[in-house]
Amino acid sequence: MFGYIRLELLRTIRDGGFIIFGIASPVVMYLVLSNLALAPGDKHAGAIVTMVSMAAYGALGGAFNNGSGIAEDRAAGWLRQLRLTPLAPAQVVSGKVITGVLGVVPSIAAVLLTGVLVNHVTLSAGQWLAIVGLLWAGTVPFSLLGLGNGYNLTGQTAAMANIAALLGLSIVGGLWVPTAGFPGWLRAIAEWTPSNSYAALSWDVASGTAPGPRAIAILCGWLVVFGLYARYGYRRAGRTA
Repeated sequence: MFGYIRLELLRTIRDGGFIIFGIASPVVMYLVLSNLALAPGDKHAGAIVTMVSMAAYGALGGAFNNGSGIAEDRAAGWLRQLRLTPLAPAQVVSGKVITGVLGVVPSIAAVLLTGVLVNHVTLSAGQWLAIVGLLWAGTVPFSLLGLGNGYNLTGQTAAMANIAALLGLSIVGGLWVPTAGFPGWLRAIAEWTPSNSYAALSWDVASGTAPGPRAIAILCGWLVVFGLYARYGYRRAGRTA
């Protein structure tokens, strides 16, 4: 099991797209949004909020990238090879989820470190630990959604679906633009998206308040939905592999 996870992590790290889109892209967007798009008086508070938003965006990118690789593995026959190993089906799925969760760490760390070094963001040690933990653990639902797309769709279609999900959830969830500026109907939709609840947990911590129970409940609900979707996809892929 550990050998399988190590192999998957090495494959992820060696992927040039992961380096560019999973790490470089959210860092560049953070620098642009926090230094060019904010008024001087809002700069410090805005740099903190934007830092959390872009760290969440980068983490989502890493989670979805992990799912896109599943469809490629199916096309290459890798899933059939895994079925010949002693790994149980549950271990294969769990291994991919763990890989996705671990793979988002560089994205989160890069954005948070940029916030400290470039914008001089200061938070308490407890806030830093809570934000890192919430951003890290909260990617599980999105990793499951990416895996579900990978198991259910063909290689090119899965990649497009995951990119669309990443961009759609990032925009509607308020990671790129605060939902306060949305029309009322769009703001109501945003409040039920998993991405908004995911980021809201760390936004709350960064502002000095405890994560809201509503955001936790919504994210847990989506965790169940995406988990069932990934489970269905794996069983379906097993019948056709």
